[in-house]
Amino acid sequence: GWRSTEVRDALDLCLSCKGCLSDCPVNVDMATYKAEFTHHHYAGRPWARPRSHWSMGWLPVTARVASLVPGLVNRVTGSAAAGVLKRLGGIAPERELPSFAAQSFRSWFAARDGRSSSSAGASLGRFRRQRGTKRPKEAQSSAAPRGRVVLWPDTFTNYLSPEVGRAAVRVLEDAGFEVVLPDGPVCCGLTWVSTGQLGVAQRVLARTLKVLQPELDAGTPVIGLEPSCTAMLRHDAPDLLGTDGYAGKLASSTYTLAEALATLAPDWEPPQVGGDALVQVHCHQHAVLGFGPDQELMARAGVSATVPDSGCCGLAGNFGFEQGHHEVSKAAGERVLLPAVRDADAGTEVLADGFSCRTQIGQGTDRRARHLVELLADALGQRPPRT
Repeated sequence: GWRSTEVRDALDLCLSCKGCLSDCPVNVDMATYKAEFTHHHYAGRPWARPRSHWSMGWLPVTARVASLVPGLVNRVTGSAAAGVLKRLGGIAPERELPSFAAQSFRSWFAARDGRSSSSAGASLGRFRRQRGTKRPKEAQSSAAPRGRVVLWPDTFTNYLSPEVGRAAVRVLEDAGFEVVLPDGPVCCGLTWVSTGQLGVAQRVLARTLKVLQPELDAGTPVIGLEPSCTAMLRHDAPDLLGTDGYAGKLASSTYTLAEALATLAPDWEPPQVGGDALVQVHCHQHAVLGFGPDQELMARAGVSATVPDSGCCGLAGNFGFEQGHHEVSKAAGERVLLPAVRDADAGTEVLADGFSCRTQIGQGTDRRARHLVELLADALGQRPPRT
């Protein structure tokens, strides 16, 4: 039954990549099965859970606390104390602990009052701050002719890679959108699902839907930047909370950045980036979201993209950080992805929208991978003025 240690051990090396959901002929979602089994296996026995379930399953909470003093936290995690922290957290000793950003994406977004009034959406942003934050109605003006979108501030973008969020704001505003963030703390619950803490995930998602309810009622699109979180909103949230209520509304309102640009701003001309790019497709994007709009966007931007048949990068969220998984995680990366990155020319951009993928590349090679939206945002300043 649910307490079977044999089933637990058999599922231990499942990366929860969801490849089986799209690539297997019978489309069995083993990632969801693993989460469900793990939830029941440790029900009523929190002391029996692996330490990694606490250290990484509760990352959204610990990251929020760490963001209050990121410099201090980074000094500690980068010191000799890191070994002790890894042992306490059930983290593989071979892994480097990610650094927290000096300023979170949300903090940066809230401090944008000094931006140029010529920026797209600036006047609407000031109006919103003057009148309060709860303004769910779709707004259009000459500054933001395409109306309002909610940019999803996932934990990884918010606390670890805020440069991705800043780049997305720049691109979306250039495309004519008014960009807003949710009016309160939100989380998709991904880390609790991946560690089989489904009760917590359901409560977190329920609170998130309350925050988003005015925007969902108004039909405001929600744009995700982290593929695993975006897939969680579109695929897993309705499984946890049902499709009849706001979870279903959120799923149908959620877009990737490339989908949003293609669907909501089809006539927007991306900057001509040019050049070559080696692109790692996040496994959840491959399985749940699809990669076609991203390929079309890169082609329109003049990017010659090579997508290796690499499958999952091997880090797979918490999997590659857990004690006992490093060897398998590294082997998965070394199968195709990491050698391809090492062999890429110095002038070839390495793109990976997933934080896990960028981390695996950064810790396994001497290259730094970037999100596609960063590439687009960098090129905006080089684009000739529009007439």
